[in-house]
Amino acid sequence: GGTLAVGEEPVAEVCKGRKARAVLLAADAADNTVRRATRLAEGANAPLVTLPFDKGRLGFALGRGSCALLAVTDAGLAALILSGLAAGDPERYGDAAARLTEKAGRIRQRKKSRKPAGKKPEQSGEAKP
Repeated sequence: GGTLAVGEEPVAEVCKGRKARAVLLAADAADNTVRRATRLAEGANAPLVTLPFDKGRLGFALGRGSCALLAVTDAGLAALILSGLAAGDPERYGDAAARLTEKAGRIRQRKKSRKPAGKKPEQSGEAKP
């Protein structure tokens, strides 16, 4: 539903727009891809996470031939992905999962506290004729 940017150019676009919540990298990504992903993630203030999957397996999961780089633009989904990884390897992914879970909670609270746009509270308790 538009929460993943797959490939170097789409990832660069969401990172430059500061919409990336996490940048995910295949375990066997090329050195140039790793360097570019590092710069993009830093620019977007998003964690860069190297996944325990190679390009083929990651691409298969996404319905593609291969995938070396992707970005998650939804904080809740990013936190969910990292929490799942942290369950299997807490040393490697626990820190990033905790930060993203906290960030997702703050975003959720901000959305809750916003008043619905366009609705004005009634001035009096009387019904309009």
